[in-house]
Amino acid sequence: MASAESVAAVIEAGGAHVPGMLERLEARLAELAASHGPVLGEHAGATIAAGGKRLRPLLVFVAAGPPADGVGAGLLRAAVAVELIHSATLVHDDVLDGADLRRGRPTVVAVAGRAMATATGDLLFSRAFSELAANGSPDEIRVLSSASSALAEGELMQRADAWNAATTRERYLARCDLKTARLFQAACELGALEGDGPVELLGRFGRRIGLAFQLLDDVLDVSGPAARTGKHRGTDLLDGTVTLPLILARERDPELAQVELREVRTPAQAEGLCDAIAATGALEAARADALEMVAEAKADLPALPDAQRGALELVADGVVDRYS
Repeated sequence: MASAESVAAVIEAGGAHVPGMLERLEARLAELAASHGPVLGEHAGATIAAGGKRLRPLLVFVAAGPPADGVGAGLLRAAVAVELIHSATLVHDDVLDGADLRRGRPTVVAVAGRAMATATGDLLFSRAFSELAANGSPDEIRVLSSASSALAEGELMQRADAWNAATTRERYLARCDLKTARLFQAACELGALEGDGPVELLGRFGRRIGLAFQLLDDVLDVSGPAARTGKHRGTDLLDGTVTLPLILARERDPELAQVELREVRTPAQAEGLCDAIAATGALEAARADALEMVAEAKADLPALPDAQRGALELVADGVVDRYS
């Protein structure tokens, strides 16, 4: 996630409307979480509360600029919908991975089991589209639907590639685009639709920084530490998820090219493999790829008011700041 300092800088630069919109976002998310009874409400509320720095709805607000009517009811609904989709994917990912922790907190699947976690994720998905439908915009529904379909396709690709250490860089990037970048793109496009901005250009910006975000997330899985990431180093390796650091390390080290991922079964073994990956310089190479994506995203930003452009550039810089 972006650091608290970088997010604070974006909020300050984003305009006078942003702090108030974020407060309304939190209130609406809490209201929706509690709207389906105490059991689902408890788990949905816990998931939303653990949602990090709200980077995706923040992108919606900044990409839109100040609401023309001074109220921004539609803008708020768009941001809420994006965050609900993000929260839903986290719950479903934890179910598929059997994860015990998410950002240092027990997951819904660990606390309540697969059935309740699946229902919680389904609830969050359905409420996202119910919320956005109130805007009455087919274009906005199309944007979020496309991103949601991409998320599912990316998850299927990741499952198909599990334990396959021969996964190529190109296939890895395609998976990251589907699983992560497309929701960043949707956040920017929804903001642009609400603010009558350049939808395609802002969407392209979001897609690039979303891809960089995932690359750096995968670097952090190898570099850690757990106190920063909320999970043990090498969690992806233990799950059989092949990421760019491993792909690059295998190209550089013949011994790593022979590693059988299924034999990496304990946290200690995963830590050792992380150390071996880091020793090849693969982390620096992956980070350089992410930095290039961020630079391209900033360079291709469309003509916008100075404050809005500056805030978007700070979002891009905050993606990199996660690794610093």
